Amino acid sequence: MIGPVLRALHEHPAHPWTLPELAALAGVSRSGFAQRFTTLVGESPMAYLTGWRMALAADLLLEPTSTAERVAREVGYGSAFSLSAAFT
Repeated sequence: MIGPVLRALHEHPAHPWTLPELAALAGVSRSGFAQRFTTLVGESPMAYLTGWRMALAADLLLEPTSTAERVAREVGYGSAFSLSAAFT
């Protein structure tokens, strides 16, 4: 149940994921999904997504041709400012 969700989060980090959308992808209720995900992964689905986006952004920012604006858009933030705020 969690595998397809993790795959989707990793393949499409910029998508504006919601808990109901992730639960539907898993084929279970929102509360059941959140509880199961947290038990198996160790953090809530949205906290996991934020951590994944931050890790991905950190890697992308190491590329010499990267800009903060481009990286922000690639990982699901609307601007370099919002990405910076998420980092803090």
